[in-house]
Amino acid sequence: MTVSQVAHSALETDLRARVRGEVIGRDHPGYDQARRVWNGLIDRHPEVIVRCTDVDDVVACVQAAHRHRPPVSVRGGGHQVAGSAVCDDGLVIELSRMHDVVVDPVARTARVQGGALWADVDAAAQAHGLATPGGEVSETGVAGLTLGGGLGLMQRTHGLSCDNVLSMEVVTADGTVRTASADENPDLFWALRGAGRGLGVVTEFEFALYPLGPEVAAAAFVYPVEQASAVFRAWRELAHEAPPTIAPQFALWALPPFPDLPLEFVGIPVALAIGTYIGEPGDAAPVLEPFSRLGEPLLDLSGTSTWIEAQSEFDFALPDGGRYFWKSHFIDDFDDDTIDLIVHGAARRPDPTSAIFIRTLGGAIDRVGPDETAFAHRGARFNVSIDAVWTDPALDGASIAWARELWSALEPSSRGVYMNFAGLDDDADRGLVLGAHEERVERIRRAYDPDGVFEIAAGRP
Repeated sequence: MTVSQVAHSALETDLRARVRGEVIGRDHPGYDQARRVWNGLIDRHPEVIVRCTDVDDVVACVQAAHRHRPPVSVRGGGHQVAGSAVCDDGLVIELSRMHDVVVDPVARTARVQGGALWADVDAAAQAHGLATPGGEVSETGVAGLTLGGGLGLMQRTHGLSCDNVLSMEVVTADGTVRTASADENPDLFWALRGAGRGLGVVTEFEFALYPLGPEVAAAAFVYPVEQASAVFRAWRELAHEAPPTIAPQFALWALPPFPDLPLEFVGIPVALAIGTYIGEPGDAAPVLEPFSRLGEPLLDLSGTSTWIEAQSEFDFALPDGGRYFWKSHFIDDFDDDTIDLIVHGAARRPDPTSAIFIRTLGGAIDRVGPDETAFAHRGARFNVSIDAVWTDPALDGASIAWARELWSALEPSSRGVYMNFAGLDDDADRGLVLGAHEERVERIRRAYDPDGVFEIAAGRP
């Protein structure tokens, strides 16, 4: 037995004596299932996984990590594309059993535990006709998305997910349970809103809520791929002029088998122009109508749905266990050459389920000052996400290379990288992710974790 194995065995023994939750070591019959995350490309082998039942369990885990000094990762929803929820040869602090959501419909706030998914939040809030900016896939973890910024359908109307956090409960590296808010530990609160993981274990969020639903209206027009460049140019102008009640999206993709989609359209490469109206569906028509005039549509998939349906309609196209590698750029604008570069790059993707998604920013995102949170990309107009998606392991090399090569080709136009779409951990350049805030974030991280308990969780080797 090696020295490291002796240390890890002592860690597991220590944890079993101190936590109420389930402790899963390498010899546990459920170990292989427990170490899996949403991204099937990730295959890591932690020494021990603890399924925490409450904050006291989290404190015990952090204190044990301080004593034994294993690599540490924190698993909320396990949906982060880089697979940061699980580490090799270390401790995984798993929060999946801590997923309660409590809504105060009078104050219009929600208290959300750190292991909750956006599906949990949407269901609880919609019971009162309320919503908060969250992810576009309902199985995404609240914690990971929010700590990295939080792009979503409501972003131009009400801001990023991190902009709508009122307070957080966080266990810092010394095992102390702290409140981070504008009034308590404001430096930690600043950093947690956009600087991502490695600052502690967030066990609860308090979000502001807004009236919305139960139904929302959306435009979704499908254009032939032959029109992609022309439609992209027209969409660019639409996006510049769009009111903040929508966040226009443009995608180059192959249509998945949406309900009621004729079979002859499934799997064909297309250009998509999408916009969801954040308001009363009856007021949506004038805002959404321009999406139909970007070219000669192949299909019109527009209509109304419940907010919960709108937040989960892409879940089936991004299944648990698929293989994913996503990289991104924040970009101010698209000249015609950049549009052609993106369209031609999309045509070379190794698997048709891979896609390029472009999201429009601005609006409420920019009502927050550039230095008010650690999110470093206020003022950018667009986010370009290069989403390699595939199932055959034989395509690993080609799919990752495609995303990296297209990302590199677009780098001259970039003003930074979205933390939640930064590739695998060895791709994530903290300077590109944190921009001008990198040094301030690092000072705060060292102040709360001088011994480096969360070094690995922070994305550091």
